[in-house]
Order: sequence, then C-alpha cells, then structure tokens
Amino acid sequence: DKATDPSIPEENWECIQRFCDQVNADIEGPSLAPRLLAHKIQSPQEMEALHALTVLETCVNNCGERFHNEIAKFRFLNELIKVLSPKYYGTWSSEKVKSRVTEVIFSWTVWFPQEVKIRDAYQMLKKQGIVKEDPKLPEDKILPPPSPRPQNSIFDKDEEKSKLLARLLKSNHSEDLLAANRLIKSMIKEEQEKSAKASRRVSTISEVSENVKHMDELLENYKRQELSKSDQEMLQTLFQRCEKLRPLLFRLASETVDDDEALAEILQANDKLTQALGLYRQVVAS
Repeated sequence: DKATDPSIPEENWECIQRFCDQVNADIEGPSLAPRLLAHKIQSPQEMEALHALTVLETCVNNCGERFHNEIAKFRFLNELIKVLSPKYYGTWSSEKVKSRVTEVIFSWTVWFPQEVKIRDAYQMLKKQGIVKEDPKLPEDKILPPPSPRPQNSIFDKDEEKSKLLARLLKSNHSEDLLAANRLIKSMIKEEQEKSAKASRRVSTISEVSENVKHMDELLENYKRQELSKSDQEMLQTLFQRCEKLRPLLFRLASETVDDDEALAEILQANDKLTQALGLYRQVVAS
C-alpha cells in the first residue's frame, strides 16, 4: 500500500525496494506479488495504477526467474489486458495508464522472446485494434534484462559493461536508471548489428557455394560441348554474379577480423570463387 500510495506523486523507492525484498524473501512471494500488483494496476486512481506499474517493472528487474514465470502466464497477462480492453476497464482507465501498460507488455516481448504467451497476448491486442502501433519507449523507460540470462547473452560478453549495468540498475537515482537504459539500448543495437553482419555472411557464403557448384557443372558440360544455348547464357549470368560477389566477400572479411572461425569460412569461400572464375576464363576463352 505504501509503495503504491496515490496521495504521493513521486515514487517511494524505499518502499518499492522493500516490497521487492519481501517478494524474494517469501517462498510464496513470486506467486502472490503479481496478484496484488494486478489489483493495484486496475485501480480507478491513476496515480495508484502508475505507481503499481513502476513496482511491477522494478520486481521484473530484481525478483528473478520465478517472478518472470508468473508474469508470463495468461492468468496475469489477462489482468493487464483488462486495463486496455473496452470490454473491461478500458473505457474508464486513463490514457496514461493504458499507455504504460502497453509499453510494459511490448517491452517484455523484447526482453522475454522465449515467452510465447507474452508475444501472443501482445499480437492479440494488435489484431483487435486495441494497440494500433508499437509504442516508442520513453527515455526513462527501463527495459529489464531477464534473469537468469541465457548463455552467451549480450550482457555477459562485455564484462566491464555488464558490471556497470548491474551497478546502475541497483541504483534508486533516476539519472542512473536513465544511464542504464541508454547503455542497454546501445548494447542491444551493437548486438543487432553483429547479428545482421553474421546473417549477411551466412547468406553470401551460401550463395557463393551454390553458384560455384552450378558453374562447375556447366563448365564440365561446356568442355564436353554438351551445353545448350540457354545453359550458355546461364553460365555467363553466373560468372557475372560471381564477379560481383568477390568485393562483397572482401568487405565481409574486413568486418570479421575479430572472429577467426568466420574469417576462415569467408577465405575458403573466396578461394572456391577465385578457382571457379579462373576456370571459366580458361575454358570459355580457349
């Protein structure tokens, strides 16, 4: 009640932290807390509902896997959906509260991609037109990294940043939470860029492999003078495409200097490509 007191406009961080500590200390804490919070989030008093949402997000940050498992159940998600749905409390819930609830569910789809029920609940809201578009999360919105995190998480790869993030998230100062949010977003962006590069690398190497294989087959038939006109045109097209793939491989190699295994794959693909292009020039020119 103190942590969600509607008569206090500012968050009572001391009470919020004590609530989280109680959730962690009590064996029934992770299962009882979401029910208590759902009741407060559905409050007709805007400030009480907003404080309860702050408590909820802080619990997600601090209360571990058992708490995460509870909020990912339809039983709890349905209580949040009631705040948005015109069939339940959506007609009288304030726009500010509905906006925060939408942000909370959307942020969980980002942080808990393995939780299918969260994604399904959010997609249902979009399908029904209750959520028109993905919310743009405000700067002071904290996206909590899941705990425990999966192996090879972006938060484990850079030990220095990981320690800094943990320290900032434990702070009750708003400027530290803002800094944590900026750090989280930059780490995610960095990871997304790495993922995009890896995807381009796999796709390009796969294309090189397919084209080289096809070229080798056509060149073998060409040497035996068993190539139709359409196959000759195909051979020329493959040669032109392979020539364009070479600079692409060089660019990928320059982006992958810190990954020996990936670099070896690129160089191997380049060797095959060089041999195929050389064989084309030798066979077709002669």
